[in-house]
Amino acid sequence: MRRFARLRRLPLAIAWLLALLLHAGSAAAARVTLQLDGVDGALREAVLAGLEINQYAKRDVTAAQVRRLYERAEGQARAALEPYGYYTASVSGELREQGADYVAVLHVKAGEPVRVATLDIQLDGDADGQRAVQKALAAFAPAKGAVLDQAAYEKSKAAVQGALFGSGYLDAQLVTHQVEVTRATNRADIHLAWQVGARYRFGATRFDGGQFPDAFMDRYVPWREGDFYTQDQLLAFQQRLIDADYFAIAQVQPDIEHAHDGSVPITVMLAPAKRTIYTGGVFLGTDTGPGVRGGIERRWLNANGHKLRLETLIAQRLSTALAQYQIPLAGPDNHTLNFGATFRNENTDTSTSRTFGLAATDSRLWHGWTRTLGLKFLTGNFEVANITGSTTLLYPEAALTRKQADEPMFVRRGWSLTMAARAAQKGLLSDASFVQLSGDAKWIRGLGENGRFIARGSLGLTKTDSFDLLPPELRFFAGGDRSIRGYPFQTIGTPLPAALVPQAQARCAMKGSGCQDLIIGGKHLVVASAEYEYYFKPNWGIATFVDTGDAFSSIHDYRQKIGVGFGARWRSPVGMIRVDLGFPVRDNKAPSSVELHIVIGPDL
Repeated sequence: MRRFARLRRLPLAIAWLLALLLHAGSAAAARVTLQLDGVDGALREAVLAGLEINQYAKRDVTAAQVRRLYERAEGQARAALEPYGYYTASVSGELREQGADYVAVLHVKAGEPVRVATLDIQLDGDADGQRAVQKALAAFAPAKGAVLDQAAYEKSKAAVQGALFGSGYLDAQLVTHQVEVTRATNRADIHLAWQVGARYRFGATRFDGGQFPDAFMDRYVPWREGDFYTQDQLLAFQQRLIDADYFAIAQVQPDIEHAHDGSVPITVMLAPAKRTIYTGGVFLGTDTGPGVRGGIERRWLNANGHKLRLETLIAQRLSTALAQYQIPLAGPDNHTLNFGATFRNENTDTSTSRTFGLAATDSRLWHGWTRTLGLKFLTGNFEVANITGSTTLLYPEAALTRKQADEPMFVRRGWSLTMAARAAQKGLLSDASFVQLSGDAKWIRGLGENGRFIARGSLGLTKTDSFDLLPPELRFFAGGDRSIRGYPFQTIGTPLPAALVPQAQARCAMKGSGCQDLIIGGKHLVVASAEYEYYFKPNWGIATFVDTGDAFSSIHDYRQKIGVGFGARWRSPVGMIRVDLGFPVRDNKAPSSVELHIVIGPDL
């Protein structure tokens, strides 16, 4: 009976023993803090990342664990510095007890870095004569005399290999890659050699999955069969297919497996895009007021790739309608003919106009620019500063446009430039003679990780003796969300001549409205802007800006206007949304003391 009682009490004793052991383990648990000095910047980050003891900063450790981690820290710190060229680093320190916890103190001396004494890069054949290869070799890092940096070394090797492949040396192989380090003299000798092989040429191009015959698709190929292969040409080809807007998928790939006799065939995988696009929506612009827009686009009408686009916009101050027919032509330069008809009804604080236009234009790529040559016909009635007029104009127009951007939806590095010239001769279906030049530029650069600087400018010059016969769209105005933001839309320009003011005031009285903005626009335009944006979150930012300039008809009439302000930026799912508050500077005649501007659209 006693034996049975002792057996029953045994599990209870074991439970107490386990509890005591757990309590002892809990009491022995501690935290370790790391103190590191002697290195800064990237070297400090590298050492911290390489120290195993640093990973235990927020974990319980035992005394035995702390000692093992500390013993390994010296070797780990030295190893972390070697990829940065420091092979003779020394590490000292101590492990202190601080109550129930520990402090690991490490003093690191990086020492003298290893520098590159010899940089020997060999390429057989004529590969070093190619521009992309020359650029990669010239930028090779680490250069002779520089600190040996293994990450830069690996990146530079890959850059040379990529340049060889991109220049058509598809069989290029790195046959020698040695880095000899002499610790006693802090010297590194780099020896690299590529067996380049023959340079390949473009073979036949095969299209799969498209909706057009090969004869039509050949117009987009920027090379001729037999030309030397380059990666840049492949990328240009793919971009042209994307820009054509015919395809949902456009993938251009070299068929390396079937390359032979120095020729590589090109395979193009295509999938048709949706043929008909319907667009519509509501919008808000402080220059135009609230409105709706809608459109229909037929991406291709036939096997020749003809396009049709219909658009309409109805807003508080602007209504437009557009019909455009586009005919792509043969050739590798995106050559197209465009025929269009437009109707425009605009009613701003400064002017009203109802005009109808016809246009025929020829557009193509030209030395990296989009060049447009056209003939335009414009007729209609208008009212500027309460003075009515009508006109009919037939004039040729030429334009050059170009833009570059690292990321279309949010540009960190990019620019755009548009230049245009137009002229008309009185008597040739035109009521007036004029010559006009205009230009618009924008430049964007990222500042740090979260900032952007944006500069833009507009210039205009008109020579005419019949300014009163030019409709508002051929006159220059300033003010508004894309101009000087301290002023309302189109409220900056040459004022109405004093002799016509009574006539304008009488017409205002007839309409029952006040004559606030008797501005007739200007023959010339000078506007410049500087803006800084800071993004405190990935999709949210603030901005500050200064805009300046004037629209004027002679140099004596130039009166510089300045607007300053601040705003908010939101990278929304539908695009960048900008909300700005602009204030005129030292202008008692400004229409108001603050202007609200809202713009939705891309950076360039």
